[in-house]
Amino acid sequence: MSETPASEFAIPEALLARIYAQSRAEFPSECCGYLKGRGADMRLHPCKNFMDKLHAVDPETYPRTSANGYNFGGRELMEFTRAFDGDDPPTVIYHSHPRVGAYFSAEDEAAALAAGYPVDYLVVDAQEHEIAGAVLFRRVRDAGPGAYVEVARFPGETR
Repeated sequence: MSETPASEFAIPEALLARIYAQSRAEFPSECCGYLKGRGADMRLHPCKNFMDKLHAVDPETYPRTSANGYNFGGRELMEFTRAFDGDDPPTVIYHSHPRVGAYFSAEDEAAALAAGYPVDYLVVDAQEHEIAGAVLFRRVRDAGPGAYVEVARFPGETR
């Protein structure tokens, strides 16, 4: 496997700051959204977490709430999926993990594999009084535990 340049995994500090601000604003719920572009041309698309609505309608199918899950839907999901047919597709899906750390959970991996989007995943470590950092994950295998691996870490910030 060839080595990937670190710049491929770069997320501009200004966008990270906006993602961190969204994580703080939505704490103790998970925040979510996606990025389009790469490097200096990267753009942020924050989304509303629909998990509480889904859970309220069908708790059996959606046992998680926004405290431990995310799901963007409606117009945001339509815009997201349609963008893959254009010249400017999404490159990263992001969400926060309130109080539990920035790791790619079994649920994250199962959902990512099922969706099959060709994107990386950024998970933000949102704690009570700080954003402890974020970790970027990339798919390296087609299936099974460990299909997504850590490819970059980003420093956090305190309030």
